[in-house]
Amino acid sequence: MSTKTPKLTVVGAGPGDPDLITLKAIKALESADVVLYDALINESLLEYAPKAEKIFVGKRKGCYAYQQEQINELIVSRAKSHGHVIRLKGGDPFIFGRGAEEIDYVQKFGIDTNMVPGISSSLAVPAYQGIPLTKRGSSESFWVITGTTKSHKLSQDVCLAAKSNATVVILMGMSKLSEIVSIFAAENKEDVPVAIIQNGTTENEQFGFGSIKTIEQVVSDKKLSSPAIIVIGEVVEQRAKLASIYREVKEEIVS
Repeated sequence: MSTKTPKLTVVGAGPGDPDLITLKAIKALESADVVLYDALINESLLEYAPKAEKIFVGKRKGCYAYQQEQINELIVSRAKSHGHVIRLKGGDPFIFGRGAEEIDYVQKFGIDTNMVPGISSSLAVPAYQGIPLTKRGSSESFWVITGTTKSHKLSQDVCLAAKSNATVVILMGMSKLSEIVSIFAAENKEDVPVAIIQNGTTENEQFGFGSIKTIEQVVSDKKLSSPAIIVIGEVVEQRAKLASIYREVKEEIVS
């Protein structure tokens, strides 16, 4: 049993690019005795915790290293036996990351808890592709929705979002793409632009652009799959404009 005070810090690792982790998160990792990390984090971040025990608790290709109940128990047992446990999660732990659930569980055992926010993929991934989620005159707001609920069904919020003029960002929704397309088509939005961005902000990033009418064919042609985010809205067209500007600037520099 460790003489250190048991403690849990839930830390957001950001969307994939290791440079997008916060300084506060790095400081937390440097003080870690144990790091429990997920599949979507960049493993180079573990170098910030050289003295810590590292345990992979994520999911890859549908296979769980640990079930959520086991992760909860592991946090408690390691906090009591080692001291400071870092729960390192992709993006922001409070945006579909189950960070709040883990904190609730651990607090029942009288263990101190803390949380370090991370940059969510819902914001950073479109930004890296030159897509602003809001733009004056184009989009006054945005929705961030999980594509797959606890019951493994498409969130009904998608139906509400499709009726609005807001930008819609859907996480974990690739398996429900056909349903999503049908919902937007039913609102006469077949021509609304869509972006699919896989492994956003990483070296393996891939993407496809189309409309509600064409995006399924684009996904098929480009063989896009999870993990990916879906961005629906007129702001997607901003990427083409920015790309054109980049080309013009590059040509001027070269000439």
